[in-house]
Amino acid sequence: MRTNASAKERAEYGRGRRDVASRAAQASLRPKERRFDPMEAHRASEEGRVPQLLPLKYARMKASPFAFFRGAVSIMAADLGRLPHSGLLVQLCGDAHVQNLGSFAAPDGNLVFDLNDFDETIRGPWEWDVKRMAASIVLAGRESAHDRVSCRSAAEAFAESYLGAMAEFSRAPILAVARRQIHRLGRIGPIQAALRQSERTRPLDLLEKLTEPDGSGWRRFRDLRPVSWRIRGRQAGAVWGSLAAYRRNLAPERRRLFDLFRGVDIGFKVVGTGSVGLRDYVALFEGNGVGDPMFLQIKQEVASAYARVLPGAVYRHQGRRAAEGQRAIQPVSDLLLGWTGMGGRHYLVRQLNDHKGSIDIQQLRGGGLARLALVAGELLARGHARSGDACAIVGYCGSGGKMARALRDFACEYADQTEADYGVFLAAVGSGKFKAAGQDSTKPALPRRKR
Repeated sequence: MRTNASAKERAEYGRGRRDVASRAAQASLRPKERRFDPMEAHRASEEGRVPQLLPLKYARMKASPFAFFRGAVSIMAADLGRLPHSGLLVQLCGDAHVQNLGSFAAPDGNLVFDLNDFDETIRGPWEWDVKRMAASIVLAGRESAHDRVSCRSAAEAFAESYLGAMAEFSRAPILAVARRQIHRLGRIGPIQAALRQSERTRPLDLLEKLTEPDGSGWRRFRDLRPVSWRIRGRQAGAVWGSLAAYRRNLAPERRRLFDLFRGVDIGFKVVGTGSVGLRDYVALFEGNGVGDPMFLQIKQEVASAYARVLPGAVYRHQGRRAAEGQRAIQPVSDLLLGWTGMGGRHYLVRQLNDHKGSIDIQQLRGGGLARLALVAGELLARGHARSGDACAIVGYCGSGGKMARALRDFACEYADQTEADYGVFLAAVGSGKFKAAGQDSTKPALPRRKR
């Protein structure tokens, strides 16, 4: 596609991509053509992680098919990579699912609701994000006591919302789309709950939760193993040292804000499901006194799970990939978002828990699932329109009805496949191939506390 093409030419280009991957082809997973072992695909994704922490990840993945889905993005990436796709590229969230939607504080202090996890972000076909989010809606619906008909309906409503928003964006001024804010959020139960959680979540609460006074006027990280603990000595020194490179990567006006804080202590924190095993440090800073704490998360980033199936997807710095991908998708991002390196590894740096709120699966009971699906479609479409070509995507999808049904059918089939893979995973845990924490009386050999 040549640069500076008109909107009509871009739409025609998108329509022509149907010859490469028909809309009907988007409906099928083609399970008989799967030529890889899903458990081996998952095992390969663990390269570079802390081995002692992996039992915690497996224990979290055991909880349900949806929890397994959250921790096994590498399996879905392998599936999507073997199927025909449109070739219309956007900045993928990469791990689009309902619990990676949440609320947080924007730079101006207002609370916003958006996609909020970008460890797997990469440029890739738009439909990969849509298929993953749609499958997550079906799995989350099943976990929150919805029947199959309701889950199927919610997946279709999500697809229709995405396609309808994308059609609207293709006709709107480009800069207006880039700044677009999603309204009606406060009237949707699961989102209301997340926003209320954000309002209640303050840095001082996190200070009390993660740290304790040491008797000399300073706060130190508590030993809350296996979830979090204090880091000392050379390891802590390396974390502090890595922040010099992070500071250089900040815009000048944000660098000045960062310089007003002074470092206090370093901890290690286990977060999420898919992220367990990655090195995740937390730096405590103090601003205008002890009542002004600020936490920075220094989170290890490895190659996106999709890099294996996207030829030429090479990034020199995985933390920078995650930070720049987040900025491409979100209209507003963390004021202190950046990246650094340490010990030959790459890290994303961001504020930890800056008024963050998440989706509670139990809040999806009743009409919560369908209403959240509508917002998820609009949010994902906005991110893709900001980073891709809405006109080309609409040209490919057409009026939307056929494409929405194809995406719905894929989501339901993939949810069934995930439940089957989950059964294989449970068997692998039972046989000892994957050792889950709590499987026996032996606890994971976590790093020892230095005295």
